[in-house]
Amino acid sequence: MQHFTMKELPESERPYDKFLRQGEEGLSDAELLAVILRSGNKNRSALDIARDVLSRYQQSLLNLNWLSVEELSGFSGIGQVKAIQLKCIAELAKRMAATTYRKNMKTEEPGTIAEYYMEQLRHETREKLILAMFDARNRFLGDEVLSIGTVNSSLVSPREIYLKALRNQAVNIILLHNHPSGEACPSKEDLRTTVRVAECGRMLGITLVDHIIIGDNRYTSLKENGTLS
Repeated sequence: MQHFTMKELPESERPYDKFLRQGEEGLSDAELLAVILRSGNKNRSALDIARDVLSRYQQSLLNLNWLSVEELSGFSGIGQVKAIQLKCIAELAKRMAATTYRKNMKTEEPGTIAEYYMEQLRHETREKLILAMFDARNRFLGDEVLSIGTVNSSLVSPREIYLKALRNQAVNIILLHNHPSGEACPSKEDLRTTVRVAECGRMLGITLVDHIIIGDNRYTSLKENGTLS
């Protein structure tokens, strides 16, 4: 099979030229990635390498989230610097998506909260518990990661949660955590933890508005399912 460098490709297949004619929307995923890679090696064009990356695991751009720097560096034509650049591009994409959803967050609408955190949590390989904090007008004050690993009542400390909430002058809080399996059904431990944290909050005058479990493009709100009222 004959391989071409980017410059040797027919003009109609060169991503840079295609960009100038059709704009970024006209480029395929592989072409967009090839522009970021900029160059290949003596045997593989940037477009070849981009296709190799996209053909792994998820068969899509999601591979940039799943592949580690070490795994990306294992592709012919990708060194550590390019691998780091690709991981940074993936992180920028997640943050851009989150910024868009953040403007629409409403504590009374769990779907808007889930959308904001979905890209951050859906690709995590371990459970991550996040505390999102809001003021009396339900304006977002910020968030903090409470734990990484199994989320259960013995590891989640209401004291730690409410100390952080008080420090940030939060009146309403929402807990979120992901299930690496991709499922969003709450476990018995999720339910026990939620009830325990909510009871402590009532004594302090801080409301646990919701506990949202994030799966892969799906979520469960314990407010919506009646666990929290």
